[in-house]
Amino acid sequence: MNTEQQTREHGPTPRGSSSRKAVSVTANYLVQRSYLAGAEGFPLVLEPVVKGIDAAEWGRNERERLLGELEQHGAILLRGFRIETASEFDALARAITPELLDYRERSSPRQLISKGVYTSTDHPAEQHIHFHNEQSYTQDWPMKLWFFCQQPAVTGGATPIADGRKVLQLLDADLRERFLEKGVMYVRNYGDGIGLPWHEAFQTTNRRDVEEYCSERSIVCEWKSDDRLRTKQIFRAIVAHPKTKEPVWFEHTAFFHISSLESSVRETLLREFDEEDLPFNTYYGDGSVIEVSVLDQIRQAYREAACVFSWQKGDVLLIDNMLVSHAREPFTPPRKILVAMADLIGRGIADSFLR
Repeated sequence: MNTEQQTREHGPTPRGSSSRKAVSVTANYLVQRSYLAGAEGFPLVLEPVVKGIDAAEWGRNERERLLGELEQHGAILLRGFRIETASEFDALARAITPELLDYRERSSPRQLISKGVYTSTDHPAEQHIHFHNEQSYTQDWPMKLWFFCQQPAVTGGATPIADGRKVLQLLDADLRERFLEKGVMYVRNYGDGIGLPWHEAFQTTNRRDVEEYCSERSIVCEWKSDDRLRTKQIFRAIVAHPKTKEPVWFEHTAFFHISSLESSVRETLLREFDEEDLPFNTYYGDGSVIEVSVLDQIRQAYREAACVFSWQKGDVLLIDNMLVSHAREPFTPPRKILVAMADLIGRGIADSFLR
């Protein structure tokens, strides 16, 4: 009896395993829909049951159904579709989300593979990347986020995901009210020898371009000596999804906070820089300090809501970036995950549904 049969007949195996619980097969018998064992409903797993499916053509034909399922589940894992190259990944992503986005107002180093397709964040393999919603520190962000596992890590390297609806429910009511009242302030400093220089973050060498960009998006920008830049933005950490109208926890609050760094790195930075000059930091929207207990509670909510699975070569993960946050676990190289973003949305639209 194979592993999947064991899962079907004897119940789920421990959470995070590669086994799955079968749910249904599409009407045309091409693709089976299931869930990861121990993670009912999140993410939805789709696997072909016949050989030779053209993934891009299938995705184009199933587009409306897939997007509807994405709103329901928040994340869809496509497994076994024999996606091997960046161009095949690009074709599948564009079949479902035709316009892929450029990576703007950057916060992490990436390499451009082709227009709209990038490497995942090029941080050192031994570092955690904490939970966050892609570009939630900006005035507009991608609604859809794609990941493609071209090469799984030797060990580790999972991309945990967490449903922002569940994270929000796990937070204490007084914490939610505090962020609804105050919002969150993101402070970034560019060009201090660590992090990204402003030229890379804003993809220009012209200061006036940066000033115009910031002015259009209500970003406070301040030029400092030695061609350095500081920006400040104030946003809500709780927004409403424009389609489902559900409130979700949507932010970079804990991730950008200095406390998210390993203690040795944090201590080194604080010896070198004043707090206001750190590459990233977060505060309440009124500029007051976010309590350690609040940051701990946010991180704990993510841990409780997290779904962790091991990448398999050829996996493609599609998430609704407002409903679902993501992270990265440390790994043993090599590992190659490609990403793409789609469906730009403005913050005003999301905020308008929050009552």
